[in-house]
Amino acid sequence: MNRAQKILRHIDKDGYGVEIGPSHNPIASKKNRYKVHIIDHMSREQLIKKYKNHGVNLDKIEEVDFVWKGESYTELTGKAKYYDWVIASHVIEHVPDLISFLNDCDAILKDDGVLSLAIPDKRYCFDHYRPISSISKVIDSHLQKRTNHTPGTVADYYLNVVHRSGKIAWDVHAEGKYGFMHASENILQKMNSVIHENAYFDLHAWCFVPHSFRLIIYDLFCLGFIPFKEVDFFRTDGCEFYITLGKKGQFPSKSRLEMLETIESELKNSKSIKQQLSTPIFRGLDVARKLKRAAISYLRD
Repeated sequence: MNRAQKILRHIDKDGYGVEIGPSHNPIASKKNRYKVHIIDHMSREQLIKKYKNHGVNLDKIEEVDFVWKGESYTELTGKAKYYDWVIASHVIEHVPDLISFLNDCDAILKDDGVLSLAIPDKRYCFDHYRPISSISKVIDSHLQKRTNHTPGTVADYYLNVVHRSGKIAWDVHAEGKYGFMHASENILQKMNSVIHENAYFDLHAWCFVPHSFRLIIYDLFCLGFIPFKEVDFFRTDGCEFYITLGKKGQFPSKSRLEMLETIESELKNSKSIKQQLSTPIFRGLDVARKLKRAAISYLRD
């Protein structure tokens, strides 16, 4: 299955849906006859101006139905328990309050609706050296009713995000050196602007590997914070993984302990594969065989 097929697998094209933050690359587009309302932080005209010099196809930017200014999705759309599906690609990692985001989506979804997410795997993007997010921060941010990123989150992001040979996202086979993306002397100024002016910086507040996110969803449901379980899950392909959530979902087949063990394996094996790929033997005639062995070992975990 390709990327679109994974994201759209549980999307009813005859139903009504919302795509949050599609920007210049919608997945369920109006041009493809999806009955979709688009939520974004800018109007279509503003998005065209923003991406004018970015080398993207501006014709793909569709009319934005609701320009989000921080209100709940129910308030923004004027609809409660109305939509059959919500799609959010590379959105959830940006929100200051992850629990409220999920519950906002639930508030506009029918009880049998689904939330389809594409989420960056921190191992294969600029979050590479940042720690995976903990359930403690997720819960604390919600109980504090956060609407902005903390000074500590701003510091962690700007101190530690990296490129790899100029790329901000890559896959398991990528090679090349890492380099920092931001100058450290400007970070204190950014922190102070958050502290004193409540300035907002658009950044990744949350970092996940696939099973760290799955475990967070499991725990949040069990603790009564969200109504969602898993409807479907696809492991990392390229720099992202995919998960569909819904009230009629199920728990993962793995236990909590097995998920914790898998998180450890995901973090360890990504490093192991990169180390194997960098050894001289991989430059010989048996490259394909060694790559296959490393990949099989990774997938089994």
